[in-house]
Amino acid sequence: MEAQTLGLAGVAITDHDTTQGWAEARAAGTAHQLPVMLGTEITADDAGVSVHMLAYRYDEHNAALAQLFEQTRQARLERARKMVALMARDYPISWESVLAQVKEGERTTVGRPHIADALVAAGVYQTRSEAFAGACSAQSPYYLPTPSPSAQEVVQAVKAAGGVAVVAHPGAVNRNRVLLSDQQIKQLADLGLDGLEVWHRDNDDQQRERLLGLAERFRLLVTGGSDWHGAGKPNRLGENTTPQATVDEIIARSPEQTARQYGR
Repeated sequence: MEAQTLGLAGVAITDHDTTQGWAEARAAGTAHQLPVMLGTEITADDAGVSVHMLAYRYDEHNAALAQLFEQTRQARLERARKMVALMARDYPISWESVLAQVKEGERTTVGRPHIADALVAAGVYQTRSEAFAGACSAQSPYYLPTPSPSAQEVVQAVKAAGGVAVVAHPGAVNRNRVLLSDQQIKQLADLGLDGLEVWHRDNDDQQRERLLGLAERFRLLVTGGSDWHGAGKPNRLGENTTPQATVDEIIARSPEQTARQYGR
């Protein structure tokens, strides 16, 4: 297992809007005796600002959260179809060529990474990163926003399901034209938000300093993540990590999930 080779003490899995990879991750963690923290990344919206929420260690059988994921998955699927239809006017790409990039069938939430990979396969770009800087970027004429639940709704749903809610890469100026304001983060903290992902390659030094200040001010956890997707992105597994003390606090905040999820 690559994480062990790198000397990591554990890993977290947070696929978009699904728990489909959890069983496989549990099995791999047990087989390699490596702790695995289970979670999901959820695309949300806060007054027009796109927010990626990391939901850790929640009850996977929670009906309300499962319904929210299904609604979001279907919305993302329809959005992807529309984006591909727009691109097909100018590029050699089709919905079938995008589905050919999906490795896990219906278990996968089809999105921009698969569209980017289809463009690479068609020879339009050399890498996924180039595609994300071009036709797949949020500034391209083909981009469509993802219909999403509100960030407030997601925080409340995650907390109701016994989980821990963290805002992913909240200072990523290259991803979002507008970032969450200090006041918006305070409002989420008042609703039960647990933390901010400060240590991420897309948060620049200025944003990291700002986020660290907000975390201290609003008593939020500070986490890190590599946002590793395997091949296709420059991100390296383990390039940003979360301190063990913070991991322990996340576990402490979701005690009912400990035996089932974290292998302790």
